[in-house]
Amino acid sequence: MKRITSTKIVVAMSGGVDSSVAAALLKEQGHDVIGITMQIWPSKKAFGGCCSLEAVDDAKAVAARLGIPHYVLNFRNVFKDKVINDFIEEYKNGRTPNPCIRCNQFIKFDHLAQKARELGAESVATGHYARIVNSKLLKGRDKKKDQSYVLYMMDQESLAHTLYPLGDLTKTEVRKLAKDLDLPVAEKAESQEICFVEEDDYGRFLKETYPEAVQPGQIVDKAGNVVGQHDGIAFFTLGQRKGIGHHKGQPKYVIRLDRENNAVVIGDKEDTLGKELIAEQVSYISGTVPKGPLAVMAKIRYNSSEVEAVLEPELCRARVTFEEAQQSITPGQSVVFYKGEEVIGGGIIS
Repeated sequence: MKRITSTKIVVAMSGGVDSSVAAALLKEQGHDVIGITMQIWPSKKAFGGCCSLEAVDDAKAVAARLGIPHYVLNFRNVFKDKVINDFIEEYKNGRTPNPCIRCNQFIKFDHLAQKARELGAESVATGHYARIVNSKLLKGRDKKKDQSYVLYMMDQESLAHTLYPLGDLTKTEVRKLAKDLDLPVAEKAESQEICFVEEDDYGRFLKETYPEAVQPGQIVDKAGNVVGQHDGIAFFTLGQRKGIGHHKGQPKYVIRLDRENNAVVIGDKEDTLGKELIAEQVSYISGTVPKGPLAVMAKIRYNSSEVEAVLEPELCRARVTFEEAQQSITPGQSVVFYKGEEVIGGGIIS
């Protein structure tokens, strides 16, 4: 990362190694760095990941080691409104949400950015593995850690005031830097959990928090025959095999969640395949909707591979047709469009 003129920068510090090294690199470059940890869940709830009391303590310890100010800001209400309520509503509707994307969109690059401006900071920095070059969002250099998928909703305004100090580094290099800098989180394990769900048990979370979102019902085959019972469609996602058993000696898969009848519909593996999707709430990082059909590489979930597709843009919507049929195109997840290293944009699968 090239040295630039010293500025005041807010770093979103989750207490993990990535955001800690991001803060350290910016401090090393001579910037006026302020660490902020967002409190997004009631303090009495000690969950893992970036929401726990341990995470706050770790962020404070790193800030003390770096000699930078650190603040814990209360984002509980906006997080509940924009992320948790949406998470619950999507599952109630038989969809599978990605809360990290909404957190980035509405919390980090909206409300946190606003707080940063109030503190006189010019930019917000995070520990994401992605790059910003010439007003374009690019993949991180470490392809195994690339997080550009969860950042597709950024626009030119947010790009102009965001920094990704780790974009040109690999995870191995970040770990080494943390050790060399003697950061107290250098050996801290990485969390893959939903940050506001205890022990990553979202089913229990839904039962305890909004029990009306979880109602038992029937498992039916494609012909409508009842073949079993379920504890709630919120516990199922398209393509799932676990929890539905074998029928007539053959493995079956979830092929549809029928919210109207509160039913889980199962079928064969080929029934999970689809060649196209409609995306809603589509946005483009350039701020301009592409003209006409556009050949892209598309990604339909965070851990999936990019595949060849044709993007046909409409106003706030888009049709995506794949070169080859894809398995388990899941409503509620995001489809993200790429041109080489560049992220074009994306939307929510309907």
